[in-house]
Amino acid sequence: MSRTVISVEHLSKEYKLGQIGTGSIAHDINRWWYRMRGKEDPYLKIGEENDRTKKGNSEYVWALNDINFQVQEGELLGIIGRNGAGKSTLLKILSKTTSPTKGCVKIRGRVASLLEVGTGFHPELSGRENIFLNGAILGMTKGEIRRKFDEIVDFAGVERYIDTPVKRYSSGMYVRLAFAVAAHLEPEILIVDEVLAVGDAEFQKKCLGKMQDVSSKEGRTVLFVSHNLTAVNTLCETAVYMKNGRIAKQGNALDVIELYSKTESEVINHKKWPEGERLGDDVSEIVEARLVDKDRNTITVAHTDQQIGIEFTYRVKKQGSQPVPNMHVFNMQGDNVFVSAEKSNPVLGVPGTYTTVMWIPDHLLNDGRYLVGLATSTFVPEKVHFYAKEALIFDVVEDMEKRDMDYRGKMPGVIRPKLNWETIKLD
Repeated sequence: MSRTVISVEHLSKEYKLGQIGTGSIAHDINRWWYRMRGKEDPYLKIGEENDRTKKGNSEYVWALNDINFQVQEGELLGIIGRNGAGKSTLLKILSKTTSPTKGCVKIRGRVASLLEVGTGFHPELSGRENIFLNGAILGMTKGEIRRKFDEIVDFAGVERYIDTPVKRYSSGMYVRLAFAVAAHLEPEILIVDEVLAVGDAEFQKKCLGKMQDVSSKEGRTVLFVSHNLTAVNTLCETAVYMKNGRIAKQGNALDVIELYSKTESEVINHKKWPEGERLGDDVSEIVEARLVDKDRNTITVAHTDQQIGIEFTYRVKKQGSQPVPNMHVFNMQGDNVFVSAEKSNPVLGVPGTYTTVMWIPDHLLNDGRYLVGLATSTFVPEKVHFYAKEALIFDVVEDMEKRDMDYRGKMPGVIRPKLNWETIKLD
C-alpha cells in the first residue's frame, strides 16, 4: 500500500495588489492588535476571488483559496489551469519558497523544484559548482554527487560549458542543466513547472521520458504543471484542474482534461457566422461548423479510438454553380495533416442551404490539438468561394487505460493509424 507523501489541507494564500506585504504600517499594526487579542486577521475577510479578467472591489485577492488534496508515493500528478489560476503559487508553497496565509502542507521526503529558469542556481558559479551546490542543498554527500555527475552532464548536453559560469548560459542551457540536476540527484519528490517550454522539442521529449522513469521505475513522486494537455494526459494518471485559486476538479487525468477543454481551453467546437458577417461570395457562403460524434452530437474533445465528424453548413446562392466542399486539417505546428474534398455533386447546383460532414475514422489522428479550415471551391475555372481558416479547433486525447501496450509515452508522428500486424513462427 502506497503512503501519502504530500498532504495539503485548507491551504490559502492572500496577496495585496500592487504592494509588497500589507503595504502600510497601519495594516501591520491592525493585524498585530487582532492577533494579540486572539482574533482572526481582519484582512482575510475582505479578500476576493482571484479572477484576473474582472475588476474587483478589494485590494486583497486569494491566489489560493481552501485547497485540499493528497499525493501518494510514486504518483505522477498533473496540474492544469489558465494563467493566473494559482498553479505556480501552489508549487512555490510546496517548495517552501513562500508561506501560506492559512492552512498547512505536510511533506515526507526531499523536494527538488524546477519552477523558473535558474531556480536554485548561483549565476557566478560554474555548471559544475552548481551541481555540487544543489546536491548539498538536497542533503547528498560529495561521493553521491560524483557518482551522478557524468550522468547529469550527459543528460543536459552542456559538457563543453560545464566549467563556465551559468550566467553566460542561454535560457535553454540553463533549463537543461537545472532539470538534469533536479531529476538525477534523487529527491523523493520532483516539482516541475511550465519552465520546460523553454527547451527545444528534443529536450522536452527527453524530460518527459525522464519524469516517467522517475515515477514508474524509481517510485518517486512527480508534480507536473503544464499547458500541454497531451503531455499531461500521456504522463499522468491523475490530475488537478485549478480555476481562480480553487480546485475545480481532481481525479482521473482524462476526465480532468476533458472538463478543462470544455470550460476554459481555446477550443472552438461550434461556430456560427451571423448573416451579414458570413465569409463567401455570390456563389456560396458559410453558415455554421461543428465537431460531432457518430450520433451527430456536438463534442468538445475527441478520443483517439472515436470516429468524429467535421460538419459544416453553407448556402449555395447561384444556380448551376456546384461548389465543392473541402477542408484542411492542420496541427498546431502548422503542418498540413491532410486535405479532403467531396466529389462534385449535382445537387449543389440548386440554390439552398446544405450541410456536409466529413468523417475522420478512429485511430487516425494522434494526440494533440488540431485546426480545421473549411471551404467551398469550383475547379473549372478554379476559384475559392470562401475559406474559414480557423473554423474549428479541437483536442484529440487518448484514454491511456485502453492502450494495449505498456508504453505510456506520446506516440510520435502526425498521424497514428491502427494497422494490422501479423507474426508467424518459422521454426
